[in-house]
Amino acid sequence: MAKDISADQLKKFQEELDAKANHNVAERAVTKNGILATSADYRSEINMDPVFSIDLDTGKVANQKQSGRCWMFAALNTMRHDMKNKFGVADDFELSQNYTFFWDKLEKSNYFYENVIKTASLPTSDRKVAWLMQTPQQDGGQWDMFMAIIDKYGVVPKSVMPETFSSSASREFNSALNLKLRKDAVELRELVNASASEDELEARKQKMLSEVYRMCAYSFGEPPAKFDFEYRDKDKNYHVDRDLTPQEFFKKYVGWNTEDYVSVINAPTEDKPYNHMYTIEMLGNVVGGREVRHLNVDMDTFRKIAIKQLEAGESVWFGSDVGQSSDRKKGIMDTELYHNDELFDVDFSMSKAERLDYCESLMTHAMVLTGVNLVDGKPNKWKVENSWGDQVGTKGFFVMSDNWMEEYCYQVVVNKKFLSEELQKILKEEPKVLAPWDPMGSLAK
Repeated sequence: MAKDISADQLKKFQEELDAKANHNVAERAVTKNGILATSADYRSEINMDPVFSIDLDTGKVANQKQSGRCWMFAALNTMRHDMKNKFGVADDFELSQNYTFFWDKLEKSNYFYENVIKTASLPTSDRKVAWLMQTPQQDGGQWDMFMAIIDKYGVVPKSVMPETFSSSASREFNSALNLKLRKDAVELRELVNASASEDELEARKQKMLSEVYRMCAYSFGEPPAKFDFEYRDKDKNYHVDRDLTPQEFFKKYVGWNTEDYVSVINAPTEDKPYNHMYTIEMLGNVVGGREVRHLNVDMDTFRKIAIKQLEAGESVWFGSDVGQSSDRKKGIMDTELYHNDELFDVDFSMSKAERLDYCESLMTHAMVLTGVNLVDGKPNKWKVENSWGDQVGTKGFFVMSDNWMEEYCYQVVVNKKFLSEELQKILKEEPKVLAPWDPMGSLAK
């Protein structure tokens, strides 16, 4: 039987509050300054001094502005870091985030339509259908989803397809596109349940996709089929390469075998034993393209492979819960940054697994590791390239404590050559399929 809060209990609560030493001091401080400012620890800023024993020169930071494209920015940043080393492009050179955004929106729409068709026999109250309709598409994504776009469409320099209003501030476009996708879902479900033929369904879906393409073209501009690439290198020498396709540009100037780069996660929950592969149902963007696959490892292995790649001079894409114990303006992510537990005299402690299982934390943002500080061979802080412009942190770069990485980092992407032979063999394992709403299926924004 449910019980309400009684008057006697309220009296006891107040008596317990009054018995707390200096509770009036804490009350005045919090009511005036808020929780974070009152519980902030200045020693964290001292410990997070942005000096690192391994520090890659990666150029200037980018700015995703009012969009959820961090996963794209972070991935394209790792690519331009390579281009800077190989070809000497300028520090402020960028690959077009708008180009990949265009194709991701179109492909996500098709992926949504296909999932609507697959689940059309289920009632709208079914959890899978409800999950699909809650957010038909959004800006966020994961590494394998980005590679699926690259494999199909290549990349272009930002100068060839620059930012537009809607790529830099995507809320209006997302609202319009999700409205269309939900409306189209009504029609597709009706067609399936009316026993429409496969040809009829495909013809209607193609008409819908043509309309999505038009919306994307109006909002982001038309993606180039061919273009000229002009740049000056670090020695001011002029270079020009004419009549390139986006795929040719990627092959020549980035040159990655995208299959070499794999997602490694740390998810210490009971349903995901370490040293196994996982995927997520209904998570993706390109139908028939690269599948989202995660190799789950313990945190010590997670750190070591990231350090190996940094030591080899390669930056590392990673995903984390950036809003936890972080100061955006100062560019600090540290578990010792705030002491809310001491301020309120309340135990807030949860394990990493508990935070995942009870919806307290999940991957929300992708950034790039560009350095690490090693003390006696062990890391105590990491250098992070963000995509929030150069007005935050140290010219856009953040400092992350190793303890923060332990608690709030969930994914790194590394070249599989940095994995042990045993882990490389596990990559070939058939992945366990997780539910669409599993926290490892969260999209970085």
